[in-house]
This record gives sequence, C-alpha cells and structure tokens, in this order.
Amino acid sequence: ASQHGPERRMREALGTIHGYAGRIVRERRERGKAGGLASRSDFLSRFAASGEHSDESLRDVVTNFLLAGRDTTSSALTWFFWLVSGRPDVEDRIVREIRAVRALSSQGSTHPSPTFSFDELRDMHYLHAAVTESMRLYPPVAMDTHGCKQDDFLPDGTFVGKGWLITYSAYAMARMEDIWGKDCEEFKPERWLGEDGAFRPESPFKYPVFHAGPRMCLGKEMAYIQMKSVIACVLERFSFRYFGGERRPGLVLSLTLRMEGGLPTQVNKRS
Repeated sequence: ASQHGPERRMREALGTIHGYAGRIVRERRERGKAGGLASRSDFLSRFAASGEHSDESLRDVVTNFLLAGRDTTSSALTWFFWLVSGRPDVEDRIVREIRAVRALSSQGSTHPSPTFSFDELRDMHYLHAAVTESMRLYPPVAMDTHGCKQDDFLPDGTFVGKGWLITYSAYAMARMEDIWGKDCEEFKPERWLGEDGAFRPESPFKYPVFHAGPRMCLGKEMAYIQMKSVIACVLERFSFRYFGGERRPGLVLSLTLRMEGGLPTQVNKRS
C-alpha cells in the first residue's frame, strides 16, 4: 500500500490545482453569459467567449498561466523593454504599426476598445518580429536539459547513452555566427521579416526558445498573444528610457533568465 503513497498524493495535488483552475473557468463562463464589456476584458474571458475551447482546455490554459507562463513571460518582457529603450528606430516602427492597426479597427467606432483583439495582434508582424528577436538574444529559459531514453547518436555523430542528460544553451546559440550570421549579436527585428513585411519563422531547432519536436512548448501562441497585448497597450501610451547607465544589466541565471537589479526606467506619456 505504501508504494501508492506518492501516486495518491499526486492525484490529490492535481485535484487541488484542477479544482482551483476549474473554479476560475466557471466564473468566467458565468460572467460571459451575464454579458457586458467588462466580462470580456481579460484573456481567459475572451478565450471562453470564443466558444472554441472546452472547460478542460480552458483549465489547462489557466494552469499554464499560473505555472509555466508566469516568470518566463515577465523575463521576456523585461529584456524586450530594455532592448527597445536603446533603439528609438525600433520603438518608432512598433508604435507606427500599433497606430495603423488601431486606425483600421476603430473606423466608425466612437468608443474603441482599450485592448486589442487576437486578430489585431496577429496583424502586428513587426512587433512579432521584435519580440521574437529579443527572445533570440535573451531567451526566457536560457538553458534547457533533456533526458535520453535509449542509446542514440546526435546528427553530428556524437554518442548519447541511455539515461544521460543533455543540456543546450539557447543563449549561446544566439551568439554563434555559423547559426545566425555575422550580425548574430545585433538586435535586428528585420531578420524575421520577408520582403512583403510579413513575419517569417525559422526552424525551431535553429531557434529553440520554445523547444522543438515532441517537447514543443504548449503555451507558445498564448505567450505571444500575452506579450504582444501588454507591449501594444503600453507602447501606445508610454515611452521608456533605461536609467541604468551604458552597460548592459547583469544576467541572473535561474530557471529563467532574469535581469539583475530589475529595470530602472523613466516612463514618459506619449502626446
């Protein structure tokens, strides 16, 4: 009976998490039925209102937000705002794109929404490129480890034994010329855009920020929507200037790549 102890505790723990997440989903569903703009102002309410997701699927979205999507997203946003604060040209292009999307969506509307819809966020190709490029240089999970289930060989012929752990560094890969070219250390959103200005993804094995293969990050699309929404709403109204001097902030390597001392910033309201 004792060998079932850990499994039983795991079941009970999952029951607690699922119960908590399920309660949040039910509240959003009920709020959505009651109607009103306020009920659709957060991500989960919008997901619930779309009618595309089951309660179980929405429960998984909540769990992802609470666990995997919290520190990673804040890490990515911190490095993004630091990079953009030193590149007024990039900031200007992002703001112009946000305003163009806003102008299209608010035609004939006397009360435009303070937030952006999923479709509007998907139309922001340059912003998508800038976020992708900032995560290339400062990946939220800078190093990741995989376990090997059976003896195998890597593509270059290196033997990997059953039970071995392999760690790769997305941070180091971003700074290798043979992967990203001579301008690998430069913050260059344009490298992600085609001639038509549309976003052009790379192989996840070249850009392993969300991992690759069967262990691909399930929250990838949600992370982009969340980050682009925050950035678009903030940069539409405010401009940031980094106040920490000329040197790059220090790196704090934990499970996520954090910024030493946080991000001291001057915030200016746009006119």
